[in-house]
Amino acid sequence: MAAVALAAAGALGSLPALANDDIQVRTIKFPSASNKGHPQVMGVERFAELVAKKSGGKITVKNFPGGTLGPDLQVVSAMQGGTVEMNVMNASLLAGNVKEMAIFDFPFLFANTKEADAVADGPVGKKLLDKLQERGLVGLAYWDLGFRQIHTAKRPIAKADDFKGVKMRVIPTPLYVDFMKALGASPVPMPFTETYTALEQGAIDGMTNPLLNILDGKYNEVSKYLTLTHHMYTPQAVIVSKKFWDKLSATEQKILREAAQETAVYQRQVAREAAAKVLTELRKLGMQVIELPAEEQAKLRERAKPVLAKYTQELGEPLVNEVMAEIAKARAAK
Repeated sequence: MAAVALAAAGALGSLPALANDDIQVRTIKFPSASNKGHPQVMGVERFAELVAKKSGGKITVKNFPGGTLGPDLQVVSAMQGGTVEMNVMNASLLAGNVKEMAIFDFPFLFANTKEADAVADGPVGKKLLDKLQERGLVGLAYWDLGFRQIHTAKRPIAKADDFKGVKMRVIPTPLYVDFMKALGASPVPMPFTETYTALEQGAIDGMTNPLLNILDGKYNEVSKYLTLTHHMYTPQAVIVSKKFWDKLSATEQKILREAAQETAVYQRQVAREAAAKVLTELRKLGMQVIELPAEEQAKLRERAKPVLAKYTQELGEPLVNEVMAEIAKARAAK
């Protein structure tokens, strides 16, 4: 990670500042749900450095980690109202604004991050970000949060049938609710910021999280079991309030867009390197790690099929086919 940071710092130092003629003194509030030290927040910090450099110090990005400005959907409402300028959040949470964003919640869609990046950075990902403008938001880039796993407080999930009756917190999206129902669980939609207390008090039995979030949020303190399912990949959308965006000059817009996209390269690398080390750390902290046998994973995939069929119809077969074509292309590439 140190090598990545040094390399990125070197690249940062060599960035030329753009002409200041069309750049105003501005402050941008940029909240995130994760805590300081998490790769999501490290991304916001790097973005702030790049924006300061590119704007000659005229544009300041203020970081608000740990959900201090409220849950993601509350922040989105504030952005649409023009009181918060930016956010980074699970792309699928934006499905309430652009229904096609739900494609990122499709269970078992991606086998690896290479496939996920191919879709996010390709025509489909750009098309989805562009659609946000109709809902008062501007999408700039996709960052990484990783593949989601299952962690539970008292009941281990060691086979597909163990989901039956488990109160499972889900991201508040219809597709995620339907997926958990299909597995036999009792889904409980809930903002991320409320989940630690809910697990601690027994309001839920478990939840899904990328490995990075489990360690960052100290969920090992309230979850004894970790089941590796890799059931969904979570790209993060970096978004701007359109009310704020429309006040910016073309030069300022270019600064923000370029900074978000350049940060994506750094943030993904840092996130993926950190995720590779998290599992060892969680084991050291006492979590019991369960790897589902192939036949149990196959059962989960089978149970997810009706959900995939339902949302393929809802989002439209052309979009789903386009995504599948991008994934196939990524798989075929050497």
